[in-house]
Amino acid sequence: MQIYKPDLKNKYLLDKYLAYNKYPGCELSAANNILWSNYYDTGFTIIEDMLVFCKLHEGKPVMMSFPVGNGDLKKVFEVIKAYFEENNLPFKMYLVQDAMFELIESWYPGEYEIKYSRGEADYLYLRETLENLAGKKLHGKRNHINRFLENYPDYEYEVINEDNYFECIQLSEDWEKQNNPDNEEDKNYEIEALTYALKNRDALGLKGALIRVGGKVVAFTLGEPLTKDTFVIHFEKAYSDIQGAYPMINREFVRRELGEYTYVNREEDMDIPGLRHAKTSYQPIRLVEKGLVTKKEV
Repeated sequence: MQIYKPDLKNKYLLDKYLAYNKYPGCELSAANNILWSNYYDTGFTIIEDMLVFCKLHEGKPVMMSFPVGNGDLKKVFEVIKAYFEENNLPFKMYLVQDAMFELIESWYPGEYEIKYSRGEADYLYLRETLENLAGKKLHGKRNHINRFLENYPDYEYEVINEDNYFECIQLSEDWEKQNNPDNEEDKNYEIEALTYALKNRDALGLKGALIRVGGKVVAFTLGEPLTKDTFVIHFEKAYSDIQGAYPMINREFVRRELGEYTYVNREEDMDIPGLRHAKTSYQPIRLVEKGLVTKKEV
């Protein structure tokens, strides 16, 4: 079983198989895997002409994902099952969404179980909800945007490009100092991943935009297509002392750049209370739950 580390050199392989992806979980994207593979020690392999992501330990898979591609799903599942048995490892399939588990259950009724983690569930929104912010429940977001427009009527919106991406890096470094001063390892890796993403945005297939006030970048966002109808936001940063900066970059990017998509995935909240409140307040259409599948004990 050949294990690849996700990087730009083998992105063509990821693109080939992820073109068949129909599941809205944020991890099923090329850039996401390339940016975070070292942090989470992940890789991927090709089994029976299908893509399978792997959690690694000492270079060997100890967890595998549900296969993605245009091949025989059950046949690949059997190969994965055999791998764990032959290596005397417990069966562990991670990032399994409900539609995937329904297939597993149909193949092997009652043999497997799934445990979901609330903090890993992605927030999925209708694009038109984020674009229009209509209705009573989103009244607060509209108010914040109105305050922003009153305070900064001469704001500028720009697509992230070669001339301005480095200003987003500066914002992210400032943001980490203000909002994540203690967790040095996480802070440094996120800055590293974001810097790499911004510098290599075209090669990674990323699209982003920023908002400038008084010549200074105060908010930016960056993401990539996930499926034919879903776009995923990987990064979004703004200065907290600029009222309305977050809802403004969110709305304007969706409004100006994402018209071809039906849904927007804004990733998980990692059990962080403030992040959960912020993501819930935008009224997601549903949570994309992802769980760990194991064999039931007899």
